[in-house]
Amino acid sequence: MIYVVIAFLYLSILLYILFGGADFGAGIIELTSGGKVRTQVRTLTYKTIGPIWEANHMWLIIVIVILFVGFPAIYSILSVHLHIPLLLMLFGIIGRGTAFIFRHYDAVKDDMQQVYNFIFTYSSFITPLFLGIIAGSLLAGNIDPEAQTFSEGYIWTWINYFSFAVGLFTVSICGFLAAIYLTGETKDEAMKTVFIRKSRLFNITTVTTGGLVFIAAEIEGLKLMRELISQPVTLTALIAATLSLILLWQFLKRRSKVRIRLTAGFQITMILFAVSYLYFPDFVVTSNGDNLSLLDAAANKGPVDGLGWALIMGSLFILPALFYLIYKFQKENTRETV
Repeated sequence: MIYVVIAFLYLSILLYILFGGADFGAGIIELTSGGKVRTQVRTLTYKTIGPIWEANHMWLIIVIVILFVGFPAIYSILSVHLHIPLLLMLFGIIGRGTAFIFRHYDAVKDDMQQVYNFIFTYSSFITPLFLGIIAGSLLAGNIDPEAQTFSEGYIWTWINYFSFAVGLFTVSICGFLAAIYLTGETKDEAMKTVFIRKSRLFNITTVTTGGLVFIAAEIEGLKLMRELISQPVTLTALIAATLSLILLWQFLKRRSKVRIRLTAGFQITMILFAVSYLYFPDFVVTSNGDNLSLLDAAANKGPVDGLGWALIMGSLFILPALFYLIYKFQKENTRETV
């Protein structure tokens, strides 16, 4: 049952990046647009993610519950030594959510709309930035469970080149996914052209920041690139992600909605799979070499088995309803044009 729980953990992380990341990316797209385009992006974003944006945080909640119940030692290290970036990420989630609601449902349309827009767009950038910083910090090897000073225990654990590079990479992924997703949500050919151009731009940005991750890893002494290409499975995943770039640009040229989304999702999945496979079963890399493994740091058999069955049974009830919700609003959106 432990492997069922681990599978749900990694699947939830992947789905949060693919779906929740696209939601954050919508704000990033709005932030990097101007004039009339920004207004159109704002309108399309609301019609597209308005009904389901809150549901996408379900994947993050599942990750937290799995770590809390199934891997308490990992949850403790994460919530203690990385509490500052976690808090900043939560501020971003809260600020983005409240601003998203207020700017659409505020009874009075006044200058506060500008405040709501500011909070929404910059929170959409800050949240994935710190999400990536947290992910990078888990692998950077700077967490010291026996740290004696505040800076060693809570500051230098996440302030380093590698963690910030992963943060920028995550922001780029979110912008890329949002541009890909919004390309298929508008029937206006002019806006479709805008989103295709942004898809290509953010794809280039993703590749560039991905390169920065490898450079930062070398600076920090992680040897990430050499380890990835030294294993057949991870090397194959990286090659598949790279080759999918060619297909993606061809599908963008043809404006093939379904193929664009599937290729982009495959590309991101391969990248995450390569890194996850490389470090598995370790989830937290510590400075003293005593890494926290998902197998060794798991709770007792009773809680893990109970958690596994809860995840299986819960998915049978929740996932069909969630997919129906997405389908229903997608069907409604196809009747409208932007």
